[in-house]
Amino acid sequence: MEEHTIVLIVGAGPAGLATAACLAQFSIPYVIMEREDYRASLWRNRAYDRLKLHLAKEFCELPHMSYPVDAPTYIPKDQFVKYLDSYIERFDIHPMYNTDIKSCTYDEGKECWISLACDVATSRVVRYKSKFLVVASGENSAANIPVIPGLHDFAGEAIHSSLYKSGTAYSGKNALVVGCGNSGMEIAYDLATHGANTSIVVRSQVHVMTKEIVRLGMTLVQHTLVNTVDDLLVRMSKFLFGDLSKHGVVSPEIGPLLLKEQTGRSAVIDVGTISLIKKGTIKVLGNISKINGNVVEFEDKKESSFDVIVFATGYKSMANTWFKNGESMLNNDGLPKKEFPNHWKGANGLYCAGLGRRGLAGH
Repeated sequence: MEEHTIVLIVGAGPAGLATAACLAQFSIPYVIMEREDYRASLWRNRAYDRLKLHLAKEFCELPHMSYPVDAPTYIPKDQFVKYLDSYIERFDIHPMYNTDIKSCTYDEGKECWISLACDVATSRVVRYKSKFLVVASGENSAANIPVIPGLHDFAGEAIHSSLYKSGTAYSGKNALVVGCGNSGMEIAYDLATHGANTSIVVRSQVHVMTKEIVRLGMTLVQHTLVNTVDDLLVRMSKFLFGDLSKHGVVSPEIGPLLLKEQTGRSAVIDVGTISLIKKGTIKVLGNISKINGNVVEFEDKKESSFDVIVFATGYKSMANTWFKNGESMLNNDGLPKKEFPNHWKGANGLYCAGLGRRGLAGH
């Protein structure tokens, strides 16, 4: 079976929905497909309970629709899901759910994109021809868990952060969080405040900010040089938190805005974790060497036993598994090679949405 459309959008997350809404404003025909079984699946099913957007609401609105006037500055997960639901209804967007894209290839002769999509429920494959292709499948496609000797035989519970909901079930248990990004730091805080004996593996250098500092930075960078804003943000962070290196948290040499643009790595938005680290309530540990039963050995030869390990080690894009001739636009991680703001447009009617590195903090 073959279908024709002007624009094919792969991914019905916020970026894909925004693309669909903008196309609808100009009455441009499109098809939007999503491999998950329902709208906003990432936010509904793969986000912990206490999650809020890390950026102020003015930086997280989708085109053509503001948040309600009484919405808080930092939108809670459930309210963001309602916003997406309202957005879909307002712009009459009908994603094809349970549709797994298998391949997208540009046909030079016919000057169009040929895409194969499979209905997960029926295994029926449909061939799509489109003039334009929008890759909006997001950076958070598949859970990423590092390879660690002995992990497969870990005697306790090992989960990715996408499956973590709350620390309620872990009170009194020894918990290890691997990863010091926003999810890792916040999950460590959640575990500790629910009574778990919490440790966190800090493997990378990170900037630690407050939401207010990030909001200021996002506002100022629209009017002045990135380096100037970065210098101010680093000074403010150091004034608030002091020297964190003595607690095992080391800041990068490059500023937070420039770091985000160049590497995609976000600043950590503190929710109270740093205070607990300073008090010793949350212990900072180095890289894991191996696991034996429920005992974790670290590279400094220290050992500790744990009941649960939460891997807040991020996700990886799966775009390169189906994107057959996008080598000139995407790197090996399935993300745009070009930096913001030049990352979004490729050749032959190819576009990226939601795969940039703009902003300070990941959601």
